Amino acid sequence: MPAPSSDLLQGTLDLLILRAVAFEPLHGMGISRRIAQITNETFDVRAGSLFPALHRMEQAGWLVSSWGESETNRRAKFYRLTRSGRGHLHAETQRWERISLAMASALRGT
Repeated sequence: MPAPSSDLLQGTLDLLILRAVAFEPLHGMGISRRIAQITNETFDVRAGSLFPALHRMEQAGWLVSSWGESETNRRAKFYRLTRSGRGHLHAETQRWERISLAMASALRGT
């Protein structure tokens, strides 16, 4: 039996990032760690995927960033949700809940 795939479906990375910063601003690697935590270590988001997504999401107006100091006393860019980002998180959460229920139903054959 093959190992479960941890590849992110298209569109899920944005949702996971938005969810990760929903409660507090986080720097990039903090976001990566939070995603691993909230997905029970299923997803390991690497810098090569994370930072382009963060930049794109800033451009879309869903996140804003500011410089601060990380827990290791290093300069880091911290990201937080905007009002638009919070709205997008809500809409995408509802969309993915509908998708996951439909997929579960299809897989059960009902």
